[in-house]
Amino acid sequence: MNEKGTISVHTENIFPIIKKFLYSDQEVFLRELVSNAVDATQKLRQLAAMGTYEGDTDQLRVKVSLDEQRKTITISDQGIGMTADEIKKYINQVAFSGATEFLEQHKDQEQQQQLIGFFGLGFYAAFMVADKVEIITKSYQKDAEAAHWTCDGTTQFELNKTVKKEIGTNVVLHLTEDAKEFLQKEKIQQLLDKYCKFLPVAIEFDGKVINNPHPIWTQAPSKLKEEAYLAFYKELYPFAADPLFWIHLNVDYPFNLTGILYFPEITNDFAQHQNKIQLYAKQVFITNEVKGVVPEFLMLLHGVIDSPDIPLNVSRSALQADSNVNKINTYIAKKVADKLEELFKQDRKAYEEKWSSIELFVKYGMLTEEKFYEKAKDFVLLKNIAGQCFTLEEYQVKVKAHQTDKHQNLVMLYTTEPEKQDCYIQSCRKRGYDVLVLDQPIDQHCISFLEQKLEKVTLKGVDADLIGQLIDKGETQESVLTKEEQEKLQAIYAQAVPDKQVTWAVLGMPDDELPVTITIPEFMKRMHTIASARADNRAPLPVNATINANHPLAQKLLRSRQQEKQLKLAQQAYRLALLAQDMLRGAALTDFMQGHIDTLLTV
Repeated sequence: MNEKGTISVHTENIFPIIKKFLYSDQEVFLRELVSNAVDATQKLRQLAAMGTYEGDTDQLRVKVSLDEQRKTITISDQGIGMTADEIKKYINQVAFSGATEFLEQHKDQEQQQQLIGFFGLGFYAAFMVADKVEIITKSYQKDAEAAHWTCDGTTQFELNKTVKKEIGTNVVLHLTEDAKEFLQKEKIQQLLDKYCKFLPVAIEFDGKVINNPHPIWTQAPSKLKEEAYLAFYKELYPFAADPLFWIHLNVDYPFNLTGILYFPEITNDFAQHQNKIQLYAKQVFITNEVKGVVPEFLMLLHGVIDSPDIPLNVSRSALQADSNVNKINTYIAKKVADKLEELFKQDRKAYEEKWSSIELFVKYGMLTEEKFYEKAKDFVLLKNIAGQCFTLEEYQVKVKAHQTDKHQNLVMLYTTEPEKQDCYIQSCRKRGYDVLVLDQPIDQHCISFLEQKLEKVTLKGVDADLIGQLIDKGETQESVLTKEEQEKLQAIYAQAVPDKQVTWAVLGMPDDELPVTITIPEFMKRMHTIASARADNRAPLPVNATINANHPLAQKLLRSRQQEKQLKLAQQAYRLALLAQDMLRGAALTDFMQGHIDTLLTV
């Protein structure tokens, strides 16, 4: 057998698949060739299981080796091998899938093993790094002759008889000068760790097996203990802290999906948690870009998803949305909701202890997935300043008696910065009001969302209004000042603080409140939060300053005959109000501090 010929490219697959245009990343050549070798091995095992092949298949493996002198990489398998006719069919006719035909031939047989697939097309990834490729192969079929195929990257090939003792295939890549980096052991080790770490056949490189052919996501959850899940997490992320909990995915209808998703402890540095879910197809690593497969609110999870039903492009690196992807997305969201509900019901205390690490997932999921909200509303938690946790229903029951306004609306009060807003919080506590802590960036979106979902419920920041009007019960606080005194008092403050951004008012308030209180109406705060999200909008909030007509300082200012002292006291009272809102900055803060230092020195 000595033959020369021309490779046939199927007309329906005329697109840039040869050489560097076949794949977007040059390094995937090794993934494709090792995957093909694994396929060939799996085929032989399947034939042995069906009784068609009688040889031993227990110790089969794929071997990757380098020859720096010859500038070659060789991928060897002990699999099914090929005859000369099969080379013509599967290699010379580009994009004719050997795995597809094999499955079709044996579709009625039992014990079919998964095949990675696309033999033939994937093989041509070799020409991304090689200017010459050899195939030396011998079929498992009785009395089959070994064949030697050679191609220099054009459509010309040579096919000859050769001598090969063992069945299987060796693919030899003669690397181009541009690809010499792949002759480094460290580089090949890196690629094998990335793409082949969990292939279902042992992969040998540099004298040792480098993969785990039986990762725990391929095993039955009922047979796995907690230690196995934690050990696998460390295998994936050696330097990460232990996960909070995990979900084992295992479904075979109406789509095939396995995997394990871990809930990590989330820090404020979200970037370090992103792109930590690895997507596999039959244990071959594809990508860690899983947007679309995993719901967006779960993109900070860690772990592995493996599905042959997710459509991939020719490079296996870009997802194409279809019904299966949508079903998988919905399934994962449901599994997460079920797991969280289970944790909440089984051990409420442990769930509350984990809440700070999982609330981002839950709240984001509620905002973006209506079906998720329907389940999450029963296990999303609200935490108050005392550190107590409540479900939505529990909290409404707790505050209904004291925090219902004259219109029968239940008012939930919240703080975004407990330490900075302590003055306002203490005013609420004096009147028996409870205050929630909503200090996460996502909480600003949740506030409006909850108002839409909960009937006759409103949320207000503790600094959104005067204490007597935060929860309007139709009661008013009388002022001890006459109308003329109120006008005079306001004029003193307006002169002391000549700022056009400040809107002044004088009202009767409890005498234990501050002499001046700055409030930010709820609707203004929400509008400002939205506007501030845009980099080009950093406009300051308007200042609503209310003078407490019933505070002792009001009478002192009105009785004073020293205008300079009047203005200074009024200015200091206003700055105290700014300080309570953490709005005192720059020179005004320095001047305020100096005034207090001078007071200390005169005592």
